Amino acid sequence: MITLYDCATAPSPRRARIFLAEKGVPHETVPVDLRSGEQLGEDFRRINPQCTVPALVTEEGAVLTDNAGIAAYLEARYPEPPLLGRTPLERAEIASWQWRVEFEGLMAVAEALRNGSPAMAGRALPGPVDYAQIPALAERGLARLQHFLAVLNAHLEGRDFIAAGQFSVADITAVVAVDFARVVKVRPGEAHPHLRRWREAMEARGTMR
Repeated sequence: MITLYDCATAPSPRRARIFLAEKGVPHETVPVDLRSGEQLGEDFRRINPQCTVPALVTEEGAVLTDNAGIAAYLEARYPEPPLLGRTPLERAEIASWQWRVEFEGLMAVAEALRNGSPAMAGRALPGPVDYAQIPALAERGLARLQHFLAVLNAHLEGRDFIAAGQFSVADITAVVAVDFARVVKVRPGEAHPHLRRWREAMEARGTMR
């Protein structure tokens, strides 16, 4: 049985959680309390020395500690429905948009939150090493996020999905990025009608928990 080390309130494990739900893969869930710093404790370090979630223990016993590896494993192990594309061009388009959504959207929110929130003082990056906040990066993250929402809204005009005309990992990451933006008080508004329509359609899938 696959085991997912998860945190219900964090964006990164949510990506793995949705991927598993879309694949219909049965698995066990072990909650990790990030608020109390459980991920930094010795017990969890033995599972994932990077002190981050998600961590997925495969049926073979390997431990995967990032969403890229988790998605690659699950797609190969459970190919239906495909979430990374079937043809070479589909895979390329989905991979390209996955990277853009992660870098331009999700990382922009993280940059704003981790460098601007008093609760994140001394923890500007996840992982075992403490890094100081850089306030200017919080401002830059907010600017990057607004640009990302505008670009994504324009891209979604006339489209039901972000890449290759099909639901994919890019949609999963985008849902998480758009929802995560709420922590820095940014939400799609009247200027983003295509993005809002797409987000409502994603919610109707019933897997976006």
